[in-house]
Amino acid sequence: MRKTIRLAAIAIVGFTLSGGVSAEEKAPAAEKKVNPDLAPAFVLKDLAGKERSLKEFAGKFVVLEWCNHGCPFVKKHYQKGHMQKLQEKYTKKGVIWLTICSSAEAKQGWMTTDGWKAKNEKSGAKPTAVLIDTNGKVGKAYGAKTTPQICIINKKGVRVYDGAIDDKRSRHTEDIKTSKNYVTIVLDAVMAGKPSPIRRTRPYGCSVKYAAP
Repeated sequence: MRKTIRLAAIAIVGFTLSGGVSAEEKAPAAEKKVNPDLAPAFVLKDLAGKERSLKEFAGKFVVLEWCNHGCPFVKKHYQKGHMQKLQEKYTKKGVIWLTICSSAEAKQGWMTTDGWKAKNEKSGAKPTAVLIDTNGKVGKAYGAKTTPQICIINKKGVRVYDGAIDDKRSRHTEDIKTSKNYVTIVLDAVMAGKPSPIRRTRPYGCSVKYAAP
């Protein structure tokens, strides 16, 4: 009897060593850590009604610019063509520039697609696309609080900058000449293969006119 029990025990051990499932193997695999700076995925329609997604621009540098043309702080950057020059400069270098409007319908900044087309033509705006976020879902996912507000995403889909467009927290166009432009500083660095010298700043401007909760 004892010999039979001993043989059975040996057989069980042998099964475990030769391919049976051990306690460690039964334990669930450790969850992969998610980079908190990974840019949230989104799908929004552009002015032509085409769905555009962040995934579409994988492998490229992407700038997200929250915009409300009724905001004096936005006007500061558009009136003399400063924002347009930034858009043109970097899109020519292959950067994807997405202007996002998260204003709720009938609130300041909201326009019809025809209104946006007319505004872009009149101002000479040169983004890759204007994306409409009327329900504010994308703006809230990115923590957009003001217009203008900038988010820069690298080729790996990681946010390398979030915050203000520059360090002059005013609505006066003449202050742009002496300001430190964070978009230029960050893009020039990361496009040259260097780490972002500035990761976050406090944005300034008008509050994003989200729909009431």
